Amino acid sequence: MASNGARIKVSREPRRQLNNRAAWITVDDGVTENACAVVDISPGGAKITTEVEFDVKDRLALTLLADHAKRYPCEVVWRRGKTYGLKFVTADAEPDEPAAEPAGAI
Repeated sequence: MASNGARIKVSREPRRQLNNRAAWITVDDGVTENACAVVDISPGGAKITTEVEFDVKDRLALTLLADHAKRYPCEVVWRRGKTYGLKFVTADAEPDEPAAEPAGAI
């Protein structure tokens, strides 16, 4: 396979490292809450680690502060072992729609 040597650079949103900061994920419309650790976060999503198993396309909510009512709706977009990539979504968005940027997530 021949290549012209040109590479396409993919631009990513700035990410903030959170050094495995404790957070919580909820599923089943808030009925089930599980601990997780946030590795990094950006306006479009987050990378977390957790003992709970999810599949790509699963929907959940991420809470960054204990005893805080604000939950960020997310969709799992990739999985590698116990590490997951989450995309922030609006509550009424279809899975393939662009992510909404949660205000004050960083």
